[in-house]
Amino acid sequence: MEKYDIVVSVRTEYLAKQSSAADSRYVFAYHISITNCGSEAAKLQTRHWIITDGNEQVQEVRGSGVIGEYPYLTPGESFHYTSGTVMETVVGSMQGSYQFIADDGTEFQAPIRPFTLSVPNQVH
Repeated sequence: MEKYDIVVSVRTEYLAKQSSAADSRYVFAYHISITNCGSEAAKLQTRHWIITDGNEQVQEVRGSGVIGEYPYLTPGESFHYTSGTVMETVVGSMQGSYQFIADDGTEFQAPIRPFTLSVPNQVH
């Protein structure tokens, strides 16, 4: 078991009722699960997202915590939250990282692998 091992999983959802194709407004929710698979407790400090739409327009988002919280995860513990983003295209992607600080003072990154945001049943 690694000492610092945070695993992030993502499930996405297209929010059709909040979206408008006529306005090039496509709203997506992403449901995040953050699990401490390591042997050291750690607290989430900051987030960094890279959001890329179908036109290769990139938006970077940096901030403290997630949804106003700074989850503290002991080994084996998970934290779940939902957030969202708006894009001008029917498909895009997100990726990023969370910065953690462990109980022993070590700072480390938890990577968030790229995931796709897409309107269902679109041909690309």
